[in-house]
Amino acid sequence: MGRSDRRGPGDASLHLADGVALLRPEEQVFQAMLDGWRNQQLSRNLGFGTVNAREAIVRRFHAFAGSEPWEWSAADVDEFFMQRRAIHGLAQSTLLGYQLALRAFLAYLVDPAYGWSEACEKRFGTHPTQVCHEWNTARHTQDAMARPKKRALTWEEVQDLFDHADNRALRTW
Repeated sequence: MGRSDRRGPGDASLHLADGVALLRPEEQVFQAMLDGWRNQQLSRNLGFGTVNAREAIVRRFHAFAGSEPWEWSAADVDEFFMQRRAIHGLAQSTLLGYQLALRAFLAYLVDPAYGWSEACEKRFGTHPTQVCHEWNTARHTQDAMARPKKRALTWEEVQDLFDHADNRALRTW
């Protein structure tokens, strides 16, 4: 079975015709990447709100970096997220969500099943790489990352609450 027989909803060949010259190649390939990623996410049954929010984050990073996904570097990631945290004051949980969205987009681009590395290599002589790594992105380390006033109760806290309520009810009888 050849590669053309295995086209998925986000495959590069479904969004870019092979051998066709593009008027604005960088802009058009980036848009095709976003379109393919959208299709891939929707085929996984992700909600439209999630897909739209992720795309907005990738577009924000793209504008910040001032370069195309096949030119992005770990230094771009460091600078972008440093600014979001230090200057814009994003919460840790928001920052983590942004990083996960960017990491997912790049994982999609570098996955050989979708052919984007191949397409970029042919058109631009280079290809996208994963620039979000464990050493330059946050890790999800807690069940609840929100501030204590905003977070949901843990299972243990819920159990303690019900145990306390049961004890109070028994004392009043």
